[in-house]
Amino acid sequence: QVQLVESGGGLVQAGGSLRLSCTASGSIFSINSMYWYRQAPGKQRELVASIISGGSTNYRDSVKGRFTISRDNAKNTVYLQMNSLKPEDTAVYYCAADIQRDGARSVFGYWGQGTQVTVSS
Repeated sequence: QVQLVESGGGLVQAGGSLRLSCTASGSIFSINSMYWYRQAPGKQRELVASIISGGSTNYRDSVKGRFTISRDNAKNTVYLQMNSLKPEDTAVYYCAADIQRDGARSVFGYWGQGTQVTVSS
């Protein structure tokens, strides 16, 4: 079994910062790309940022310059540092990862349970 567990969400005022963490555990052989998604009420889930195993990153335009994705491969953990938060960043944030399990040939996508981020104006 593989699990992704997020932490670090909460309530913050506009302009504030939060740091999300997501740790993968279980019978993991390797982790390829890791992602942060978010879903606001009544909206589709959207990709916020991604990072490959080598460290290259991508961001959606609305968070560029404010959010930073990083990872610690030794800890199987991905982070999302969110600065200058805006009310429109309010959403449930989900981490995801492309993981090859021990003894498996294929890579599968796994999701965390989500963590709420609320930004008040």
